[in-house]
Amino acid sequence: MWGSIGRQQAFGQLRRRQPTGFQKYTIFDFMTQTLADSLERHQISLPKVQVRKLDEYCRLLWDWNERVNLTRHTDYDKFVARDIVDSLALAEFLRTGERILDVGTGGGVPGIPLAILRPDLRVELCDSTGKKALAVSEMIQELRLDIPVHHAKADAVLSEKGRRFTTLTIRAVSRLVLLLRHLAPCWSSFDRMLLVKGPKWIEERGEARHYNLMAKIALRCVKTYSTQTSETEAVESFILQLCLKENFERLDKVIDGHIPKKKQGRNHKFA
Repeated sequence: MWGSIGRQQAFGQLRRRQPTGFQKYTIFDFMTQTLADSLERHQISLPKVQVRKLDEYCRLLWDWNERVNLTRHTDYDKFVARDIVDSLALAEFLRTGERILDVGTGGGVPGIPLAILRPDLRVELCDSTGKKALAVSEMIQELRLDIPVHHAKADAVLSEKGRRFTTLTIRAVSRLVLLLRHLAPCWSSFDRMLLVKGPKWIEERGEARHYNLMAKIALRCVKTYSTQTSETEAVESFILQLCLKENFERLDKVIDGHIPKKKQGRNHKFA
């Protein structure tokens, strides 16, 4: 799973590269808010056991970020606005028992939050960067979660004999044209992709059409939402479902079961 880089060897390299004087969680010395405070500000209500587990994950993520570049946020508000909100948006469209592969997981988002928020899902993570795969593997062990981590590109994981997933979750990995090219040979190994994208997704769809990569693909924007990341800044995000056109009708019925009727036909575009 770890390729040419040994687990203990890689871990030792990361340990040696800690900044001089590094102390675990030193960032919290400068913070007064809690995760519960930030969730409340974003009007998100979760069971206490999930809040504690997400808090533990967030602290581990910031700790590892001192050694490996995993995330750009350094406070709870940004963690909630960027990671929890996106994970909850994806969770709306996942059914009980689905097998999920989080592609290019980086620091573990959305895969780890999904596993915490939705323990009824079977989540696996993959990342082609060894240090990131190692970091999330160590975090998962400390969190006592049952989540396999693959140090490999998504196509390598999907090409393994007998391995099949219901949904690929993909956030901040690459442009649509690159994803479709990269995963084109792998459609027999999964049903659909759920992508988190920004407002430029329409341009990306146009680029993919230009290169004739959408001929067999059905794309539907299933959710649009805005997140207040600061007092003056709001970010608009979109959840896109991509599947083969031959499977569209079957999967679309599943999606329609999750979208309130008053919202259907308003924000949901088709390729």
